[in-house]
Amino acid sequence: MKMEIERKFLVKNDSWRQLVGTGLLCEQGYLSSSIDEATVRVRRMGNQGFLTLKGPTEGVSRLEMEYPIPVEDAETMLRMLCNGRTVSKVRYRFFCEGFTWEVDEFSGMNEGLVLAEIELENEEQSFDRPGWLGQEVSHDSRYFNAALAHQPFKSWRT
Repeated sequence: MKMEIERKFLVKNDSWRQLVGTGLLCEQGYLSSSIDEATVRVRRMGNQGFLTLKGPTEGVSRLEMEYPIPVEDAETMLRMLCNGRTVSKVRYRFFCEGFTWEVDEFSGMNEGLVLAEIELENEEQSFDRPGWLGQEVSHDSRYFNAALAHQPFKSWRT
């Protein structure tokens, strides 16, 4: 069991692409999701499957437990148990400015959305902001993946 301390940002330009190779296709779905309660997620990341339980977010922290599962089980859960509450994206993971960053380039109903995430050791930990990093959206629940599965980016009004 661990505490996930994560900050999330919009990506304002493509200069991050010079730091990465090929991304990994990720499809994730929600068996149960609530901003105020626990979230249960199934994920297929490349040729691996995972079942993840997350507690409610407090600040930029939340309890997270993740377990590997057979990829076939993940695919079945995505297809039969998530009722269309899914998110598809390509995840790029790379080292920049002393930290590991993950940039998610969404597809489907969330196409056009690109988010960057950084995991920290504590909420007050400082880090240098790369030039491609845009507005912080850590506290905007619309950008939580579970929320994007229910209310996709393309459905938002500007």
